[in-house]
Parts: sequence; structure tokens; C-alpha cells
Amino acid sequence: MATAFEFAPAIALFPLAAFVIALAFGKYMPKKGALAGIAATAASLVFSLWAFVTVAGGETYHETLYEWAVGDPTSEAGVQGIEFTFGILLDPLSTLMLVIVSLIALLVHVFSLGYMNAEGETGLPRYYAELGLFTFSMLAFVFADNLLMAFMFFELVGLCSYLLIGFWFRTESAPSAAKKAFLVTRFGDYFFLLGVVAIAATFGTLQFAGPESFVDAAADAIDGEETLFGFGAETWVTITGLLVLGGVIGKSAQFPLHTWLPDAMEGPTTVSALIHAATMVAAGVYLVARMFGYYALSPTALAIIAFVGGFTALFAATMGVVKDDIKQVLAYSTISQYGYMMLGLGVGGYVAGVFHLMNHAFFKALLFLGAGAVIILMHHEQDMWKMGGLKDKAPVTYYTFLAGALALAGIIPFSGFWSKDEILYDAFVLGLEDPVFGVAYAMALLAVFFTGLYTFRMVILTFHGEPRSEAAADPHPVGPSVTFPLATLGVLALVAGVANLAPIAKLTGMDITYLEFWLDGEYGVVDGLTYTAYTETIGYPAGEIVSEQATLLIAAGLGLGLAVAGALTAYVLYSGPEPVRHTEKLGSVYGVLRNNYYQDEYQVWLARNLTLPVARGADRFDQGVIDGVVNGVSSVSLFGGGGVKRLQTGVVTNYAALIMLGFLALLLVFGLHGGWFL
Repeated sequence: MATAFEFAPAIALFPLAAFVIALAFGKYMPKKGALAGIAATAASLVFSLWAFVTVAGGETYHETLYEWAVGDPTSEAGVQGIEFTFGILLDPLSTLMLVIVSLIALLVHVFSLGYMNAEGETGLPRYYAELGLFTFSMLAFVFADNLLMAFMFFELVGLCSYLLIGFWFRTESAPSAAKKAFLVTRFGDYFFLLGVVAIAATFGTLQFAGPESFVDAAADAIDGEETLFGFGAETWVTITGLLVLGGVIGKSAQFPLHTWLPDAMEGPTTVSALIHAATMVAAGVYLVARMFGYYALSPTALAIIAFVGGFTALFAATMGVVKDDIKQVLAYSTISQYGYMMLGLGVGGYVAGVFHLMNHAFFKALLFLGAGAVIILMHHEQDMWKMGGLKDKAPVTYYTFLAGALALAGIIPFSGFWSKDEILYDAFVLGLEDPVFGVAYAMALLAVFFTGLYTFRMVILTFHGEPRSEAAADPHPVGPSVTFPLATLGVLALVAGVANLAPIAKLTGMDITYLEFWLDGEYGVVDGLTYTAYTETIGYPAGEIVSEQATLLIAAGLGLGLAVAGALTAYVLYSGPEPVRHTEKLGSVYGVLRNNYYQDEYQVWLARNLTLPVARGADRFDQGVIDGVVNGVSSVSLFGGGGVKRLQTGVVTNYAALIMLGFLALLLVFGLHGGWFL
């Protein structure tokens, strides 16, 4: 009987087939290729669920599909014994992510039927083809069994995001945003590539799991106190891990490589939902989770991950407070929320980080698709100050959007509360003992208040009060292709938190941490990834206040209290028929936040005043010294060759005369040397 593992490649190949079909035949098909994309992603979801259930039955799958380069172990030069392969790894982490990606992709395809038609868009076959390629790339990245394969599909995900962000290429802003996204993320990916090469050269393998994984090889090197390329093994793991982290920071839009993501709103809102919830931005955090066993070998690398995450969570949240474009608010929200995930992974909360990755996929896809519905209602208007009064005119959109907002703000019992609370608790107990983690926790905790503030500012300005424009007074209706994905994701935003009720489990002793059981090595190929196992292995002490239960209640109370305080502040400031632009009263602070801390200006200054002069100096050195030496050598050769060429006259008597002259010259030389003439 066939098993799910036998059909595992089809999970990614279905969207690839949809890409080919939409590209080649989309203009002749009903809905311009949308139905092919829906069928393909639905099939991917079914096979992903089948694989998930199979893994739940106690099996994992790791198979090499194709060897495209194999090193010679006996060679004294080149790559010795490293195999570059394509393979599939299906374990608890990858199957969970496959379900998430295929589900969000399916709902985005369905939503596109209403959204893109509402736009009256041309080029729909290209749009659906690119969606198919995007989905294929992410699914293949998720089940990749080695770091090089992951890198290749990581790059293809970046290419697809470039194409989709710049979908409306006839405008001026969309191509510019696409180029910015491509260049900023490529900058991070240079470091990622260096990390891949360094890991391969050091450990002779790029496999994530199995007896020959680079994780096990690194652990053995640390245990054996080996020296690698002049560094201690743990230091070298830190260096290579941080190189890979460069790609993660770019893709997951963490400080300082986050500036591309707000501009990426120039693409269709459906694309934003896919990028923010389940593909491009999720790829970076997923990679850290996939390599968590490697990062766990380096407390320094994890501390850096935690600090970057905590800082990014706060940094982005402050900017979200002053934005007027509904998609811009959600963009900064995404940067902030992925900061929480990085913080969770950095403090050893592997389960907490993955849990928030899952919940965020549901509620952020809901919020972006909800924003898309609002844009349809508003006849393509995105400024929240021109909205208002939509609550009663679009109840399905309102209540589902509200569910996503409650999850984003971390209000109990919605899903975001449970995963955010688990991350903050893990950071809190480590922060009681280590000031580095304490600072990261404090930044993330403060970000909770700003998250509640900008989230409910968005809800109130968009849906409450009186209509503030003609479009808000007479909204365009939305159809079932829009409301069905919203309703599905709204339910998930409410109930997905039951997957890991860690706070209740700690307080009552009930065994209801299902996701922790799923991810902690009971089924998987990577052991010891729970918070407890991590702290015991690495030696990070976990602090307590009176007792574990009291510590838990204090941490949860702080997080929930600040989230509610932020929401109430938004209500006080912005409720009423005519809301006031309070943020403009902040003066110079408003200007700084409005201009995103002048990061774009700083990057332009850096490029003009540092990068460009260095590049010009390197170019002059290259042309004047490197090329000068090469050109000088070639000039000597050319001059000598030109002189010799003149001797080749083709006249036999000339050749006979040259031979005789040469013979006489030889006689003279040897005669003088041998004393023949003395």
C-alpha cells in the first residue's frame, strides 16, 4: 500500500505544474489560471496533511532524490567526499510547516478570485504563474534535507518575491520596491552563502539530520575541543552560524535589513499576505528553527539572535504607531512579530518560537486578506483616515479582522496570546539570571504595549466611527471568495492556541502541551529541543520569583496587562465620530517615526559616502595595478612576438641566411666559452 512518503515530492510539484500551466495556457483558461492554482495548492494541502498524519504515527522520512555532485574521498584537491544532493526530510517541524504553507497558499489563491478581479487587473496568467512558482519554492525549501538545497530554494523564494512585489511594473513605485527587496535580501544572502561554504568545508556535510549531519559533526568537534581554521570549535560554530543568520535577517526583515518590507506593500495585498504569513519572511525564522540544534551549540549566537529579535520587536512596533496606510501598519507589525520569534528561538524556546510562527501565519494572513477586503470596500483606498463606519456595512470582514487583531495584540484567549506569552516567559526566566536576556525581554515587553496601541488604532480608524470619505459611505461589496478565507482564518486565529497551552499546563499539571510533545523529539530526528532540555544542556540558569507558578503568573500578567493598556489607549485616543491625529502632537519624535528613523536616508548616505568611494578605489586599484601588471606582461609578449613575426618573410634565402648567422653565433659563444680562440 502506498504511503504519504512515496508521494512527498508531489507536495511541491503540484504548484510547479500550476506555474507551467498558468504561464503557458492561462490566457485561454477560465479565471486566467486561478483554478489550476487552487487545484494544485489544494492537492499540496491534502498530501501535506497525509504526511503530517503519517509522521504522527511515529514515522519520519529522509530520502536522497538526486545526487548532482559527489566529491572524491581520495582526492588531495577540491571537495573531498562532500555530496551535493537534493533530498526530502519529513519530520514534525517540516510537516507542520508544509501544512501551514499549503493552507495559506490555497486561501490566498481563493481570495485572489475576488481581489484581483476587483482590481480589474490585466496580466492575471502571469500573477497566478508567479504565485505557483512562489508556493513551489517555499514548499521545496521547507522539506529540503540539506543546507545547500535550502539555500537554492531560499534564493528562488527571493526571486519570486521580487517578481510579485513588482507585479504592477508599469507604475514607478512597484519596480523600485521590488529592486530594493531584491538587493537588501541579496546582501544578507551573501553572508548565508559564505556560511554554507564554511560549514561544508569544515564538516564535510550539509545534511540537517541523520548520522552524518553537520550538527552532529559540530557537536563532536566541540566535545573533542578541536581547532577549526584557527578557532576553537565553539567559536567557529558561532562564526558560521552568524553568517547563515545574515540571510535570515534579510529574509525575515530583522534590523538592520528590514527596510525592504514596508516598501514591499507596493505588490498586491494577496502577495503581501503570502509573503508575510507563510513564505519569504517566514523562511528565515524557519531556517533558524531547522538549524536550532546547530545554534544551540553556541550560547553566543543564541544571545545575538535573542537581542536582535527583542530590539526589532520594539523598534518596528514604534513605527507602526504613526502609519496611516493600513498595509504599512501591518508591514511593521510583521517585522515586530518576527522579532518575537527570533527572541523565542534565541532564549532556547524552540517550541515557543515555532508556535508563534504557526499562529502568526494564521492571524497575519487573516489581517492582510482583511486589509485586502477593506481595500475592495474602499474602492482601492488604503489611508485609514479616509475610512470609518465599515463595521456595520461589512460585518464578516469586521469580526474576522477583529479576531486577527486580538490575536496580534496577544489578548486571551486568542492564539497570539499563548505563543507570545510563552516566548516572553522563556525570556523572562533567563533574563532574571542574565542581563543580556533581561534587556531583550524588556524591549519585547515594551513592544507589547505598542502592539496593542497600533493594532486597535488600526481597527478603530478603519471600522468604527462615522465614514470619513465618500468611499467609506458607499463601500463596494465583497463576494464569498473573499469572505470564505477570512472566516477560515478567523476561526484559526481564535482556536489555534489550544495547540500548546503551556501556561495552563504549568499551573495545573495537565498534559495539554501538544505542540511541545510534537516537536520535542518524540517523533523527530533532532532530539533535546525543548526549553528544559536546552537549559540543561547549555547551562543557562532559569530564574524564578518565589515559585515557577508565581513567575508564570507575573510574566503572563505583565504581557497581558500591557497589551490591554495599549488597546485601551488606542480606544481613548481614537474612538468617537471624529478621531484626532494625536501622533502629530509628538513633534520631532513624530517626524523621526514617520520617516522610519531616517534609515533609508542613512543607507543612501552610506552607499554614497562609503560604499561608492570604496568601490571606486577598488576599481582604480584593479585597473591600475592588477590590470596594469597583466597588461604589462601581455605588452612584452606582444612586442616580442611582433619582432619575431617580422622574421617570417616566406623567402627561402632569408631563412638560409638566418640559419647561417645563428650557426656562426653559436660557434662564437661556445668558442669563447671553451677557449677555442686562445
